[in-house]
Amino acid sequence: MRVYHRQHAGRPLRIIWMLEEIGEPYELTVIDREESKAAEHLARHPLGRVPVLEDDEGLIFESAAMCLQIGDQHPESGLMPPLGTHERGLVYQWAVFAPAEIEPPLFEAWSQADKDAERAAAGRKRFDTAAEVVLAALDGRDYLVGDRFTVADVMIGTALLFTTRAGFAEELPQGLKDYNARLSSRPAFQRTLKQAFG
Repeated sequence: MRVYHRQHAGRPLRIIWMLEEIGEPYELTVIDREESKAAEHLARHPLGRVPVLEDDEGLIFESAAMCLQIGDQHPESGLMPPLGTHERGLVYQWAVFAPAEIEPPLFEAWSQADKDAERAAAGRKRFDTAAEVVLAALDGRDYLVGDRFTVADVMIGTALLFTTRAGFAEELPQGLKDYNARLSSRPAFQRTLKQAFG
């Protein structure tokens, strides 16, 4: 398996983390912004983005799809609950919630902080509301689904851990700070950081 990554990009961390959790060998190919606009990479991702996952069967883009696919390919890992169960539906829910409800307002709060204070504040308010949903779902548990680590935690965790880069991780509710600490202390996540950032 090969993961296409761009330095400082956050979403490829999800894929690397998944592969580290299951112990699947992979190659990491880091491309720069110019390479991401080249025809070779546009053939992998029509919008020139990362991550892209390549295996013997072809290419997949969109980080949630990749995480779900890797989990399905390795049922022994426990990262995906059995097909048709309510717990599996919850994993799908959180896999969609992260890029739909957490990331856009988080990115807006971060990217507009020095440009448009009103937009940044509105983004932060929407992010805080979405973060409260995650906190309520945890309700004192260690993980989101079935109280065991799953794809849901990879997706939500990587979104919430971006608050460190955005500069307000310390402003999160204590339950989410504890959740972030629990996720970031996993050996597979520590290996992910070394792979992605050296």
